[in-house]
Amino acid sequence: MDSTFGVLDAFAFVVFAVLIAVAVIAIVSLGQLPGRLARKWGHPQASAVNVAGWIGIATGGLLWPLALIWAFITPSRPDYDQLRRSETEAEAATRQQNPLRKVSVDKEMRP
Repeated sequence: MDSTFGVLDAFAFVVFAVLIAVAVIAIVSLGQLPGRLARKWGHPQASAVNVAGWIGIATGGLLWPLALIWAFITPSRPDYDQLRRSETEAEAATRQQNPLRKVSVDKEMRP
């Protein structure tokens, strides 16, 4: 048995190390992808999408497509600040149509 370490053995180790490095880079890039997309598009739950992407990679890629789909879907919940603004505008319009009349209250009527 020949137990020498030759040039071809060294070349095989270099190729193997490069393959491992490429695999690690690919896994990290895929794990970050849903979170990056969600942050880029201003998703309100971007941090949760990021966590779901990493959990998806940790489960062998089974749940990762769900995180990617979640990054593309924006919840249809109304913006509460905009909703409040529209309510106050509606109240102001109602007041303009029906102004409040002043009622004089006598001191005798108070309890």
